[in-house]
Amino acid sequence: MAKYLFLAFTVVPFLELYLLIGIGREVGVLPTIALVLVTGLLGASLARREGRRVLRSWQAATSQGRLPEDAILSGALVLVGGVLLVTPGVLTDVVGLLLLIPPTRRWIAARLRRALERRMQAGTLHVTSFGFGGFGGARSSRGGSPRPSAPASRHMPGEVDAEFTEEGPGR
Repeated sequence: MAKYLFLAFTVVPFLELYLLIGIGREVGVLPTIALVLVTGLLGASLARREGRRVLRSWQAATSQGRLPEDAILSGALVLVGGVLLVTPGVLTDVVGLLLLIPPTRRWIAARLRRALERRMQAGTLHVTSFGFGGFGGARSSRGGSPRPSAPASRHMPGEVDAEFTEEGPGR
């Protein structure tokens, strides 16, 4: 995980800068700035539209008494895609756009779901959740006692509090 964070925060910005400078040399500074602004606006608009669609899917699933599994992962990918499109750069725009297009988002979600399932089966998935109280309401499976859950009267009908702990080797 640390190597991916290193790539995300050091290598990717350098590649983005290199590409933007190259594009600026080929088409000019103003068209390059316009490209960055247009993709940002397009990204915000597309993320809003796709986010609404995911929300409708979520609401339809819950109204039928089903867990909106696909909508949860799809919503997270739409959020990431929107953030990437608003972030200046060419590579982030391409990845963000791919995450906002439904067929590619479904393809990515299926692979991500399989990877998460493999980690769950292997016992290497660690889940930390934060309550509505912000970071003060944090619950973690790494030692310490979790804070008590909210009273049952604050739950939606059929809603259940659950905490999962996956302990992998060497923990």
